[in-house]
Amino acid sequence: MAPGPGTGRLSPQARSAALTALSGSQLQVLVVGGGVVGAGVALDAATRGLTVGLVEARDFASGTSSRSSKLIHGGLRYLEQLNVSLVREALTERSLLLGVIAPHLVRGVPFLFPLTHHVWERAYVGTGVGAYDVLGFSMSQSRGLPGHRQLSRRGALRVAPALKRSAITGAIAYWDAQVDDARYVATLVRTAASYGAHCASRVQVTGLLREGERVAGVQAVDLEAGTPLRIRAEQVVNATGVWTDDIQAMVGGRGTINLRVSKGVHLLVPRDRIQSAAGIILRTPVSVLFVIPWGRHWIIGTTDTDWAGGKAEPVASGGDIDYLLGQANRVLTMPLGREDITAVYAGLRPLLAGESDTTSRLSREHVVAHPVPGLVLVAGGKYTTYRLMARDAVDAVAHGLDWRTPASCTDRVPLAGASGYQALWNARYRLAASSGLHVARIEHLLRRYGSLIREVLDLIAADPDLARPVGAADDYLRAEITYAASHEGARHLDDVLARRTHIAIETPDRGVAAAAEVAGLMAGPLGWDDRRIAREVEHYRAHAAAGLAAQDAENDADADAIAATATDIVPLVSPGRSPVGH
Repeated sequence: MAPGPGTGRLSPQARSAALTALSGSQLQVLVVGGGVVGAGVALDAATRGLTVGLVEARDFASGTSSRSSKLIHGGLRYLEQLNVSLVREALTERSLLLGVIAPHLVRGVPFLFPLTHHVWERAYVGTGVGAYDVLGFSMSQSRGLPGHRQLSRRGALRVAPALKRSAITGAIAYWDAQVDDARYVATLVRTAASYGAHCASRVQVTGLLREGERVAGVQAVDLEAGTPLRIRAEQVVNATGVWTDDIQAMVGGRGTINLRVSKGVHLLVPRDRIQSAAGIILRTPVSVLFVIPWGRHWIIGTTDTDWAGGKAEPVASGGDIDYLLGQANRVLTMPLGREDITAVYAGLRPLLAGESDTTSRLSREHVVAHPVPGLVLVAGGKYTTYRLMARDAVDAVAHGLDWRTPASCTDRVPLAGASGYQALWNARYRLAASSGLHVARIEHLLRRYGSLIREVLDLIAADPDLARPVGAADDYLRAEITYAASHEGARHLDDVLARRTHIAIETPDRGVAAAAEVAGLMAGPLGWDDRRIAREVEHYRAHAAAGLAAQDAENDADADAIAATATDIVPLVSPGRSPVGH
């Protein structure tokens, strides 16, 4: 099949073909790490005409890239730190994502910045947000997002009645953007595959192949089958985020890139608990706090604290939860309590270590290093600027291969589902009539799959029972579960509940009630029998229970110990060793 968006199906058969290709002839580039940066590197390299492989030890986006604040933004606080170039870069990327690369996955969202002082704060913050607008509007990059507005106290309370009248003097309204982070990564991988990249999850790197000083590939294991692999490549790119030190250790220890791991915790509360027509951004003593609209919920986050526990499954402690509730309640008329929380999730940030004593002040700029011939390391950065990180990493690869490698073109490459999305959105009522689905369902599918909606609707046409919603998570159709396993590379129950959908964080029981039905729907494409279905459900329930129990722990160490009692359904090799991937 000719390469191009929409053809990169991540089926079980495609994974088998990828494994055969990975262990066959030598690649030009092997990317280790299937988060947003690794997937971005694979797409950048593939669209430059290179032969590319991508391996991930767990599921695509299973680490940092599915546990973010789900924002695409320039970073107002970086502007306050006078890091104008970083903000400009991020706002340029925001525009590209909204308009060219992924208009079906990235959309604008309004925010309020409440003011608590008179005159000076309005002038100070207004100047900053005004500069944010100017940077965003430059080079025609507004992409339809309105400029900021100054609001009086009365005007702010009309937008957000949930705010305490006594806590604010007014507000500034402005716009940013948000993304379904895990879905974005899965789509990025599919797009890379459509341009020829050989992509496989559950493949753990265990060592490097060497030819003298040069890295010539990796030793790995297919964790699903327990089969060892030797993958030869002219250049290996380490894009493993918080696991960067694992690869650095394989070439003689750490030091080329120094990272500091920071934990960010987010809460989800029902939408009716905070009455507001916009998101809210608050100053805290150490950073900022976002209250972000997310479907039927608000996401409240985030913390920014050092983390020394396990990297695979970071968890929130009771202290994290109390901190977030306390910060939000400073300005809310109706205080939030633990009983209002639908779910909690935690993620880790790979921050470049600097001189600051607090993680919230460490650099989010990225670094690319070439410590030994044949190996490129990329780390740091933030979700919004993943494409720039990927471009710079492949530029380093090109230096190691041949300076005549074409320049990056990913600023002009739409992701799978982007082409034709707007036309289908305009035709959504006709799609609803022809499919028999309510237009609200069609809108939901278009915002998740874009023009790939036709593949989902084809499944429903072949089996009308898939048009029914999932029983315990009725925001999602049964077809979406089957599609995740047949087209999107989902291999296990957690892959679907936590990443291809967000049932795990959008239901109070972490998706436990939906687990059996979802596993049954995955069984067909993945060839599971009843015994395998039961095993998947049992493991998922154990993980959910451990995560909930960890939230009652007083500190990180206790929470981490509780979470560690639940084992992964596909254990990593070398027990006690962190996975090489994220």
